[in-house]
Amino acid sequence: MTLHRHDRHFDGMADKFERSMYGASRGQLRLSLLQEGLSEEWPQARAPLLDIGAGLGHMAEWAVDEGYPVTMVEPSAEMLERAQQRLAGREQAAYQCDLQHALATVGGPWPRIFCHAVLEWMADPYAAFPILGQLLAPGGYLSLMAYNRDGLIMSNVVKGNLARVQKGELAGRGTRQRLTPISPLSHDRIVEALAAEGLEIVSVTGIRVFHDYLRERHPDEHTLEQLFDLERRYARVEPFWRLGRYLHYIVRRPAS
Repeated sequence: MTLHRHDRHFDGMADKFERSMYGASRGQLRLSLLQEGLSEEWPQARAPLLDIGAGLGHMAEWAVDEGYPVTMVEPSAEMLERAQQRLAGREQAAYQCDLQHALATVGGPWPRIFCHAVLEWMADPYAAFPILGQLLAPGGYLSLMAYNRDGLIMSNVVKGNLARVQKGELAGRGTRQRLTPISPLSHDRIVEALAAEGLEIVSVTGIRVFHDYLRERHPDEHTLEQLFDLERRYARVEPFWRLGRYLHYIVRRPAS
């Protein structure tokens, strides 16, 4: 993996995220699978929750509605402002900072943490795991979602970008408004990095194991309904989860 010199933040891109991600089926499916997975596997303790890289606040909104007192941290001022607008009138706190400075900014440890689609935009994503380890309290739970390198390989092959895969040129450049992450992660290395911090994996879910490989780029409503059903059915089934565009880990730190 080629390391980029700088993390990527998203000032000036809130409208693009709202439109091309959350306004499209791929974003709707991502949110749906994340929320369903948390409802099934995440102990509902209503404990204080830290949302790292809160983005536009979609998952923070869900958490607040579920009864969690949420603290959002987000490096982009524009994204954080949109998130605060989304949660206006509800219990929340917000700080402009990145993952590397979260401990110094909001303290810890925290009993519940979200870290969704953050690591792949870091110059050195595996340096984040010791920080997450410090932030997570004994007995606490982390919801971690990362962009899957294996899914990116598959997507490029399906699209005919064979030379790119042969050369290992998978990462995005982090320029303009392109949204291919600069540091896609591999499952094996994520497992190793979590274990090194004494963290246990409760479950792994593939997010969009079929959606991004469809030949039809804009499926109709009936096709999407069928597709969402199949995504839910196979999201944790071998070998399908391994090719998800994202991998969602529910992780816990043993109480002792």
